[in-house]
Amino acid sequence: MSSDQPPLSRPRFVLGLNDTTFALSGVAILLLSAVFWSARGPNVEKTDFSLTFVGAKIVHDGRGRELYDLNLQKQIRNSLYQHPVPLLFEHPPFEALLLSPLAGASFRTAYLIWGLANAAILAALIFLLRPHLPWPTDGLGYVCLWLLFVPLWVALYQGQSSLVLLAAYAVTYALLKSRKSLPAGIALGLGLFKFQFVVPFAVIFLVRKQWRFLAGLLTSAVLLVFASVIGIGWKGVTDYGRFLAAVGNDPQNISYGSGVDMPTIHGFVFAIVGRRVGGTALNFIVAGLVMALLAWVAVKWKHIEGDSSFDLMFATAVAASLLSGSHMFMHDFSPLILAMLLSSARMSHYSNSRNASWARFAIRFALSIFWIPPIYFLFVKWHCLYLMGPVLFLFVWGVITLAKRAQPIVKQLVMATG
Repeated sequence: MSSDQPPLSRPRFVLGLNDTTFALSGVAILLLSAVFWSARGPNVEKTDFSLTFVGAKIVHDGRGRELYDLNLQKQIRNSLYQHPVPLLFEHPPFEALLLSPLAGASFRTAYLIWGLANAAILAALIFLLRPHLPWPTDGLGYVCLWLLFVPLWVALYQGQSSLVLLAAYAVTYALLKSRKSLPAGIALGLGLFKFQFVVPFAVIFLVRKQWRFLAGLLTSAVLLVFASVIGIGWKGVTDYGRFLAAVGNDPQNISYGSGVDMPTIHGFVFAIVGRRVGGTALNFIVAGLVMALLAWVAVKWKHIEGDSSFDLMFATAVAASLLSGSHMFMHDFSPLILAMLLSSARMSHYSNSRNASWARFAIRFALSIFWIPPIYFLFVKWHCLYLMGPVLFLFVWGVITLAKRAQPIVKQLVMATG
């Protein structure tokens, strides 16, 4: 990074007989115990992984071309589980193809293997991201913040791929920090199984004209499309397109997930006006708001000089991409912890700036909401998770404002240390 960036400490975990090592050991034991407990639990068939397993099973059995045949999905689902959930497999075909080897085992065994893989990813991220996330300065507090972030646990329990998406964002951040745009785009492209978040992130880089990054992302996309065609054929791919259109035009169908349970622009707009406008009109309204948000973030990032606010703007882009997603649930908040910890580090660095007081207040308010576990479960129970959308927007606004206000302080620090 260039010299105009205020120096931040880069703490690292020092393994040995200390509190941090015991905390990391506790994390590993806790994650493994949680996975084994969930795999043996009576409700494991009601997790989201049960739907992923249905898709993997169809591909594994050589029926990939029928992957998005809803009648076949229901037939396989009902044959596998005693109490099947009323949801359907709606993820991209390459995810079913990549996980199809797990379908050779029983459902509980496959859930256990996938859960252990997710637990390993989460533990590795906590350890490896520490040098990039200097807040809080206390190692034990840093570990505790990860453990208190509910979406991570929900993703682990549900057997969702949100932790893999978090890893993709994290690798992308590290590579961009090192000015490796092409590999960064390739890394983010590996998260395209959650394309509803990756594509908005890419739009921000498109407006910023980051062509090397976009070339890397396109490379990953082409490879994944090629894998999809191999796995389910062109007919299966076109069926998936029609399936997505059906999902987008029916936000009230619980088989796809109700719109009011989604903390996004789409979920919020649907909750406010969804019953008064048709599906097409709703989609146009949401598309306009999403493009306005992404353009705003991109333009602000272009106008901020140098790399001094890179962490803040990357955090903003992550949060904005989640807010813009067309299909999102609680576990999909998992990548937000990266944005939250990055912005918190910078916020503490500019704590003496009066110009950024409102931005710091907005960020702190949003963080307090996202880090209160009962709120998630109460909002899910009351079917009002869409209310988290405005809170996420408040976070985006606060971080952008902090990045903008930080510029004069950066120049003063550079002049003082020059």
